[in-house]
Amino acid sequence: MTDRELIDRARRGDQRAFAELVSQYRSRLWSVCYRITNDRQDAEDALQNALTAAWQNLHKYRGEASFGTWAYVIAANSSKMIVRARRDLAIDLHSLDLADEQADHAERTADRDAINAALATLSDDFRAVLVLREYTAMPYNELAAHLGIPVQTVRSRLSRARAQLARALAQTYELAGAA
Repeated sequence: MTDRELIDRARRGDQRAFAELVSQYRSRLWSVCYRITNDRQDAEDALQNALTAAWQNLHKYRGEASFGTWAYVIAANSSKMIVRARRDLAIDLHSLDLADEQADHAERTADRDAINAALATLSDDFRAVLVLREYTAMPYNELAAHLGIPVQTVRSRLSRARAQLARALAQTYELAGAA
């Protein structure tokens, strides 16, 4: 069945159709949650909250963007709420491997730790737009629509987030080189 057919069935109360619909996005949704919360349990909580919100608000889905895009934004918002509640701001972007394929585990771990530390310096808004754009490759117009901000604000936040991330990473590597 297509997403559209599954959505129509789910809107009529078919929980199995909804489960089938979200099953194709679940691992990516969990990844978005994990990258924003940096904690497996918090990511699971955020994912459950996001799936519940998606089920309860399925009637609000307008179909202007793909269901996956809509669900990613819900997952990001759910994750941001959990992060704000605990104020322990860290993200693991292990999929962004800065080291080449031949680098040893210690170097990859150091890179991930550096990314975590750098991302923790970003504001919630900068971190969320950066994760959604870089991990899900969501187009600017869809990011803008789902975040409720103009496209130019998306571009500005991404630019500023990337610049702040680059400065933080540069500083981390400068300090490591001096040690």
